[in-house]
Amino acid sequence: MGRLVGVDLARALAVFGMYIVHIGPVLSSTHGVGTWVRYLADGHSSVLFATLAGFSLMLIAGRREPKTGLAGRQAKARIAIRAVVLLALGTVLAVEYGGVIILGFYGVYFLLALPLLRLSAKALAITAAGLALVTPQLAFVLNSRLSESVQQSINAYDPLKRVSEVGVLDLLLTGFYPTITWMSFVVAGMALARLDLSAVSVQRRLAALGAALTVGAYGLSLLLAGKDALRSMAEDGASSAGSEKASSFGGGSGSGSGSGSGSGSFDGGASFDAPERAASELLSAGPHSGTTFDIIGSVGVAILVIVGATVLMERLPRLRRLAKPVIAVGTMSLTAYVGHFLAQSMLGVSAGESTQTSWIPVLTFILGAIVFAAVWSRFFRRGPLEALLNASTRPAKHVR
Repeated sequence: MGRLVGVDLARALAVFGMYIVHIGPVLSSTHGVGTWVRYLADGHSSVLFATLAGFSLMLIAGRREPKTGLAGRQAKARIAIRAVVLLALGTVLAVEYGGVIILGFYGVYFLLALPLLRLSAKALAITAAGLALVTPQLAFVLNSRLSESVQQSINAYDPLKRVSEVGVLDLLLTGFYPTITWMSFVVAGMALARLDLSAVSVQRRLAALGAALTVGAYGLSLLLAGKDALRSMAEDGASSAGSEKASSFGGGSGSGSGSGSGSGSFDGGASFDAPERAASELLSAGPHSGTTFDIIGSVGVAILVIVGATVLMERLPRLRRLAKPVIAVGTMSLTAYVGHFLAQSMLGVSAGESTQTSWIPVLTFILGAIVFAAVWSRFFRRGPLEALLNASTRPAKHVR
């Protein structure tokens, strides 16, 4: 249980990080510790969220040993149903909040992960590494060949694009969290789930690996691309949602809306009219840049957070008791994630605006999520949306 509690704590931190990105002050208005918190949240929180999503898949499919036979088929059916539900929910939310909603992308990730559920930790790690090395360059080439007229032609026949701002092309290549590059995080999380995170030797090796990936990727990027290699688009005072779109090699020339009520729309994305300039950006590693260096470094950070949370929960029982309300947020991360968008609309809290300078709104949201989760968990086993999602997968038991 200790290792799962650690994962729940890491999941709560990912949720809070996304709150900071969506509601918190822009990087240019922060100082001292606040600057570090804001920078780390930008990009790394959603990556941690995606990595833990891969971990969660293996909790369904069999953590240390993959389920086989009837149990394996039913597990795959449960994951497929979850994928469809998340895709539908993400599409509905994207109508109001734009492409910053990650749930629809999760649906695609889950479907593509189905053939990988029985792979070993080693095979999954190799797959994740291969994706990290190849997909950013592939995304760059595809985006450079994808003219606006071609995108419009594809979107014209896309039913998802007709009802929301996130269509099939966005989900696969040009969105905030494009499947082509983000599958690396999901597969890395699946690999972590295959390991015994409670074993001290495994914890040490993972901590060393996470540190090596983080230092190696970001350090090499700084050497190759210069002092601005790790620069966040948030430093320019742009909205966090807008910066994610504009800086990602997976983010094409589509348009999206900011995250939440009151955020302005933005139009843009990475432009590849100047191949020489864009090609040099493949050496950067800033948040959501979508490069090989960004992916490897972000996975390293995610590993360090997951291992660190696991170790803290196992070895500091008093801290574990004190952190119980925060851990409760991690057990209902879907509810906490969707809830903060709905709360923004109901309370009229602006999000993603360059004028946001106060930490009070985001701290209020974090405290509200903790209180809600702590109270709800005293009476119910699952969060509201988690319970509905679990109920939706019950037909899987009829699979033979």
